Amino acid sequence: MLTASALALSSAALADTALTIGYLQIEQERPPTLSNLDPLPKDNGLAGAQTALDDNLTTGKFLGQSYEMITEVVSLGDDPAAAARGLLEKTPFLVLDADAAALLDVADMPEAQDALIFNTAAGDLSLRSESCRVNLLHTAASDAMRTDALVQVLVKKRWSDLVMITGTHAVDLSYAEAMRRSLNKFGLKLGAEKEWVFDADMRRNAAQEVPLFTQDFGDYDALIIADEVHDFGRYVLYNTWEARPVIGSEGLSAVNWSPVIEQWGAAQLHSRFEEAHGRSMTAQDYAAWAAVRTMGEAMTRTNASDLPTLRDYILSEKFELAGFKGRPLTYRDWNGQLRQPIAIAHPRALVAQAPLEGFLHQFNELDSLGLDRPESKCEAFK
Repeated sequence: MLTASALALSSAALADTALTIGYLQIEQERPPTLSNLDPLPKDNGLAGAQTALDDNLTTGKFLGQSYEMITEVVSLGDDPAAAARGLLEKTPFLVLDADAAALLDVADMPEAQDALIFNTAAGDLSLRSESCRVNLLHTAASDAMRTDALVQVLVKKRWSDLVMITGTHAVDLSYAEAMRRSLNKFGLKLGAEKEWVFDADMRRNAAQEVPLFTQDFGDYDALIIADEVHDFGRYVLYNTWEARPVIGSEGLSAVNWSPVIEQWGAAQLHSRFEEAHGRSMTAQDYAAWAAVRTMGEAMTRTNASDLPTLRDYILSEKFELAGFKGRPLTYRDWNGQLRQPIAIAHPRALVAQAPLEGFLHQFNELDSLGLDRPESKCEAFK
């Protein structure tokens, strides 16, 4: 039994455990799109981080642990380095909403070499492979995780005759490349591929233009859309020459989070988020939530707030994050990617959750999604 003095010392130690988290949003130039029906929330990502901070504070209240989050937004044209440097002077823990190039710029700063940075926005495969950084973890699902999940569905449904329409933006090209890789990985291939080059107003012309654009595809099982900026894909649905499923960036999609996920306690997370922020939780909100909750979970389990202890624990076999996805989430110790199931959904319902039954792995079925250890060219974590 602990004496009164021992209890006092224990309480004092707990009370001294505090964690400061920096949240840095580097605004990206968004290409113009045909529709303004789905504008990105101004607090996209940040709202998820705030929800996770509240979760951490709720748990920390009983353990004598405290958390705070400092937020910086870098507007277009401003210097991200100055903002990142300012945050890193206050904390080595940084949640970053930025594209791949900006992520690497921050991760390579001298001030960031003894930091732990969470990527919550960029799905680029290279960040988990040849361009990985030892100080960079990824709670955003990679493009390859999402395309692997969708191709598992194609294999399961025996949809093997496939065609694809690709947009011209960098994120579209990244997604298309990941899709080609996934098709090859699971033994499928594209029968045909076309680039979307229309500059006409599809809101008026889709019924005339899209059938003609897709007519020379002939017959096929499913049409894949690589339109990650959500520009033209919505106008392809139900306007194709052949009446076939549309999948990918539109139609049946693979996402790391969606409001249609209702099992495993997800509905409760949605309710708390919506009550706090007045909107639905996005995939990027979830990635930011997972980043902040990762740090909270690590501090809860270790009762420490120093970077070496938390980083080692996060990348260890002991770490598990309850992510409302039906199984514990863990990090790949070879490239810093958060393992997580991927939802296969359309806007109104969850269709499946990958990895699908039958897609096995010798160590962890979640590693059937995205870069497995032998596939990754990441050297930084070795």
